[in-house]
Amino acid sequence: MVSAVRAKYTRRERSVANDRSAVHHTPAEIRKLNHLAEPKRETLRVKNQRAILAAVLDPSEKTDAQDPLWEIRGLVETAGVDVVGELTQNRRTPDPATLMGKGKLEELKMMVKSLDAQLVVFDNQLSPSQGRNLEKVLDTVIVDRSEVILDIFASRARTWQAKLQVELAQLLYFRPRLKRLWTHLERIEGGVGAGRGPGEKQLETDRRLVDRRIDELRRKLSSVEKHRSRMVSQRREHKTVSLVGYTNAGKSTLMNALAEADVYAADQLFATLDTRTRKWTVPHWGDVLLSDTVGFIQRLPHHLVESFKSTLEEARYADLLLHVVDASHPEAEKQIETVYEVLDEIGVTHDNVILVLNKCDAVEDRSIVDVLRIKNEDAVTVSAKTGDGLDRLAAMVAQQLGDGAVEVRIEAHAGDGKLHSFLARHAEVTGTDYVDSQAIYSCRMPRRLLHKLDEFDARIDLLKPASGSDVSFDAEPIEA
Repeated sequence: MVSAVRAKYTRRERSVANDRSAVHHTPAEIRKLNHLAEPKRETLRVKNQRAILAAVLDPSEKTDAQDPLWEIRGLVETAGVDVVGELTQNRRTPDPATLMGKGKLEELKMMVKSLDAQLVVFDNQLSPSQGRNLEKVLDTVIVDRSEVILDIFASRARTWQAKLQVELAQLLYFRPRLKRLWTHLERIEGGVGAGRGPGEKQLETDRRLVDRRIDELRRKLSSVEKHRSRMVSQRREHKTVSLVGYTNAGKSTLMNALAEADVYAADQLFATLDTRTRKWTVPHWGDVLLSDTVGFIQRLPHHLVESFKSTLEEARYADLLLHVVDASHPEAEKQIETVYEVLDEIGVTHDNVILVLNKCDAVEDRSIVDVLRIKNEDAVTVSAKTGDGLDRLAAMVAQQLGDGAVEVRIEAHAGDGKLHSFLARHAEVTGTDYVDSQAIYSCRMPRRLLHKLDEFDARIDLLKPASGSDVSFDAEPIEA
């Protein structure tokens, strides 16, 4: 597989890479070459290619003994690759040079030839030197897990921000691997007193190109992140609920079902990368902002986590997280652990979470759901596809959001614009009546903000805890 980053070395940069005389460009010419174009959506270049899946497994780690390559298989199939063979090796300490031992490596080499494979995909994170060594030994294109995920992200990015984030992650991953592109010049040496050969010079030129583009992307993303932070902070007057979960757990489908949204949903890994926010009217509570976020996966590349931190701002500042789980998946428990690990990495606390066991209509072994419910008390089983259990989920959300909220009746002069503005920002106004020159507001607001009403010339009557606090619901599991 050729990485989308390599493909992004197009037109202007490739003219530098393919022309050896480029190492003699003047500083002014190099400055022009360093001015790169805006990020473009890249299509995957691996479709219909024949690939062998390979992995070195640590016996001490928990894996699916029957099918340890299920996830990487799903990833490459998402990328359009034709899997023609698989090979694994149990090895506590991977070989520092080639990951696999010599015997397994020879077996893999024979598989590449006999199956006419065009690339080998490793379900491991390969170091730059391991990648180079494997390409020399196997004489074929080598791709690791991170590069597969990066390529999929490149094909899924739609918005300008997502494209910037993906390109930055690709370049950070790709930079230490630039040397693999210039091995054909390693044997060309300069003459006496000539110093470095053209391969080393070109490598330095390429690194400068990449470094400048990384700086440019970080500046642009910094501006985008500031804008997003302002948007998120402005929503603090509204209750926010954020959907998080493993990729392909059904978050977008659930969002469509709850908020009557029309966001893209498909049975694909990383079908969407961009955060979408919609209004959701929760029965017995009112309107909240419901946000969908990018899906997680095991061993998500660190560069991607760093690049997408701004996109995950919605989860960081949410009042409530709905952790969506594919209850029909045999590795559901492991996926739950992975999501919490990623949330910890990006600094999102998960003490206010409802576990949503989705796709219950597809569950074949009911005991899996029962075990998950026993281990997770705050869990509700639903099917976003059929609508089963969504009423119980809404009731649980209303109860969670209602903790600490109160209903108040406020009577003030109808022309008090400051009070009206305060209530619009910090309360949910459920009704407004006018009597002569007086306005009577029925509101639901956080108890911690009640003292702020003393600043206004108004009569305040505390009615009762918000109705969401008194919502009762049936927590019994629904039939699969």
